[in-house]
Amino acid sequence: MTQHIFPLLRAGCVSLAGLSLCLTSAATQAQSARNYPNQAITMVVPQAPGGTNDIVARLISIELAEELKQPVVVTNRPGAGGNIGTEQTKRATPDGYTLLMTVNSAQAINPSLYKNVGFDPIKDFAPITTIGAVPNVLLVNPSFPAKTLDEFIALIKANPGKYQYASAGNGTLNHLLGAMLDKRAGLKMEHIPYKGVGPAMVDVLGGQVPIVFASLPSSLANIRNGKLRALGVSTDKRSPALPDVPAINEKIPGFSGDLWIALFGVAGTPPEVINTLSQATARIMQKPSVQSKLADQGVELAFDTPAQLQTRLEQDIIKWRDIVKASGAQVD
Repeated sequence: MTQHIFPLLRAGCVSLAGLSLCLTSAATQAQSARNYPNQAITMVVPQAPGGTNDIVARLISIELAEELKQPVVVTNRPGAGGNIGTEQTKRATPDGYTLLMTVNSAQAINPSLYKNVGFDPIKDFAPITTIGAVPNVLLVNPSFPAKTLDEFIALIKANPGKYQYASAGNGTLNHLLGAMLDKRAGLKMEHIPYKGVGPAMVDVLGGQVPIVFASLPSSLANIRNGKLRALGVSTDKRSPALPDVPAINEKIPGFSGDLWIALFGVAGTPPEVINTLSQATARIMQKPSVQSKLADQGVELAFDTPAQLQTRLEQDIIKWRDIVKASGAQVD
């Protein structure tokens, strides 16, 4: 019995009364974890409605509600590149009833990009699972001279500083992918930041700026109708949606950068609850109907266990920290 009491004393139960309260609290938490879930679950999306992450969250929430026999309500809390909703979520009770569905641009890049991000991606959250990955595509206006990735690399290399690429703003994923391409391939392009992906795409479609990285879901229609030319995808392998378009790392070893979407709990959530959510999501993602719907959004299935997601996050934080530093991007 003594060996079980000492940890409670170290945790702050320094009197018999306090020990009793701690034992009661621990028993209550254990009972709650065994009965999980017995009420509605909130799934926070720290981005605006209508984006890829929001679409995926709403799909998964419907399936998860059916699987767990409890409502799963998606709540959007956008702002500061995902920081506002993420910071708010970290303060929630760690009981599995408040979840975070987020993307690596917020969870892995923002801590290096923002001076005061407001959360610790490792210490403040408990990984549950990765849902999928969204490739970004290197796109050019059809008037651009290069027709292939090889021609693109040769052209940019022969004309340092001559060509511009658009992005949704300093430090955004499509900015950093351009910076990574410069670094890995020994290129020099001029970065033109916009206030959002919409204005950037308008100017690329209009030919004012010739080059952009954009997510596959947001650009697939324009690729298929010939308004944009796809030269390469940012994932390790070719995308099933664009089988004739090479992965950039086929030509530039080490180039890789996709947008992954993952589910997290609040740090301190009982492991039993994390496992329940991870296993429930695994069952959902085995359904052909869910796989088909994700594929329709350009999302490639990428299920991770909690431990695998933890490793993925840690590796991405290191990789993007180096790219952010090289790009010189900083947001107050």
